[in-house]
Amino acid sequence: MDTVLPRLRPALAAVGDRLAARRQGLLKAGRVAAVVVAGLGGGWLGLALGGQVLTPIGPADVSLSVGPSWRGETVVDVAPLGTLEFDTHSSPLRFEASIDEIRLAAAEEMFEDPEAIDRMGRTIGGEVRDGVIRLMAQSAASAALGAALVGLLVFRDWRRAGLSAATALAAFVAAGGSAAATFNPSAVAEPRYSGLLAGAPQVVGSAEAVVSRFDQYREQLASLVGNVSRLYEVTSTLPVYEGDESTVRVLHVSDIHLNPAAWNVISSIQDQFQVDLVVDSGDLTDRGSAAEDAFAGEIADLEVPYVWVRGNHDSMGTQRAVEAQPNAVVLDEEAQEAGGIVFYGAGDPRFTPDKTADNPDGDELRDIGEAQAAQAAGEDPPVDVAVLHDPAQAEAFDGLVPLVLSGHGHRRWTELTEAGTRYLVQGSTGGAGLRGLEGGVDRPKPYEASVLYIDTETKRLQAWDDITLGGLGLTSAQIERHIEEEPDRALAPPSPAPSSPAPSSPPAGSPEAPTPSGGTPGRDPGSPGATI
Repeated sequence: MDTVLPRLRPALAAVGDRLAARRQGLLKAGRVAAVVVAGLGGGWLGLALGGQVLTPIGPADVSLSVGPSWRGETVVDVAPLGTLEFDTHSSPLRFEASIDEIRLAAAEEMFEDPEAIDRMGRTIGGEVRDGVIRLMAQSAASAALGAALVGLLVFRDWRRAGLSAATALAAFVAAGGSAAATFNPSAVAEPRYSGLLAGAPQVVGSAEAVVSRFDQYREQLASLVGNVSRLYEVTSTLPVYEGDESTVRVLHVSDIHLNPAAWNVISSIQDQFQVDLVVDSGDLTDRGSAAEDAFAGEIADLEVPYVWVRGNHDSMGTQRAVEAQPNAVVLDEEAQEAGGIVFYGAGDPRFTPDKTADNPDGDELRDIGEAQAAQAAGEDPPVDVAVLHDPAQAEAFDGLVPLVLSGHGHRRWTELTEAGTRYLVQGSTGGAGLRGLEGGVDRPKPYEASVLYIDTETKRLQAWDDITLGGLGLTSAQIERHIEEEPDRALAPPSPAPSSPAPSSPPAGSPEAPTPSGGTPGRDPGSPGATI
């Protein structure tokens, strides 16, 4: 025993030294982590208290602020009408802007002079840049000061407080640098609006002006400021939404399913966006019965061309009821012109409510679509837009027409194929009717529609606004604008392949084709065989 202990003492001492060193390392790591946490927490507090400045932009004094966020975006508050959101950068910072005050004299001068917007476009970029520089400098100082104060309060040590401030400053500079490096000025042309439907066109502005006129960031920004300033200057009534004679505005609706509230939605959008014509891609009724025919009488009240194709819930009786309306343009394996646009459409060959009917299956539906596409290819003048209820029936139109409008699946998605055809598949403008309450859903489906902006000369889609309605009285709207990057692209029919991609099944996870909640990724719930 006496000989063993002396031999163990060095080993025990070495173990003790290693444990002590590990303990010291853990303590040091804990102190570093505490400094980092204090720096980030204090920096966030500093930004909340001091991360805002008031700066003049055009005729308005605008409050700019910045704060941490999981998603990098810029938000413009146009209360009481709503908010505009832009995907301007990729960094964990959220920039917000809100009107603090409108300088009335400057606003009146801008509205009285037709060239005022253009002059403002030449200076507004510098005004925004100066305001952002002031904001970032003040926010960096506020973040560092907030972290220093929190560090001093927690550690009661000037050195650690300084390290906390340095941590906050480094994090803010890194996030700001990332925002600057990933800044996308073209995002101003594609805002997301949330607020009252009545204010949407005035706040967002006209898509045709963005496409045809505003090709620079500062000019787009000038237009936006002009829209917002006008809203604040004219508080009693909203300004008139002025359209562009070179653009046809088409309202795309689908799957109304006998919901009378859909007519209020369509009428409101038609008035607010000054829609020139409506395209309905089917399922106006739910059972296609004679008792439902009276529902089609509302079409005449819209007083604009109403282009319609039969859906799988619409009977031939429904079709005759629609044809009886003076402004209806019914497409059934033929091409017709409406609003200067040549449409080709065909009714759905199925009639789902009749369970005894020998309805075609998916392959037969595609074969029917191929025959119809061959017929459309021979039309003169050529077809500009194809309208078919089920996108599976429209697969053969890929590369034949620049735009295909469909519905059926009660889910909105879009796909631009390699052949150059844009598929726009609408959700349900009637909230899927009573079906929207089936299946144990937590809440009804939203009412969905889209305003399409088509050039009258090229007959090509330039942009579109996706509109989602909900809330009390269906007045709360979410509107997301999309700009077609290559509207004049050439069409090239796809080469035959053993397994060509089906437009009825949009790519899973794509931003253009979100996965349906609770569904299988990439599966279209409206594909042939589904009960819709």
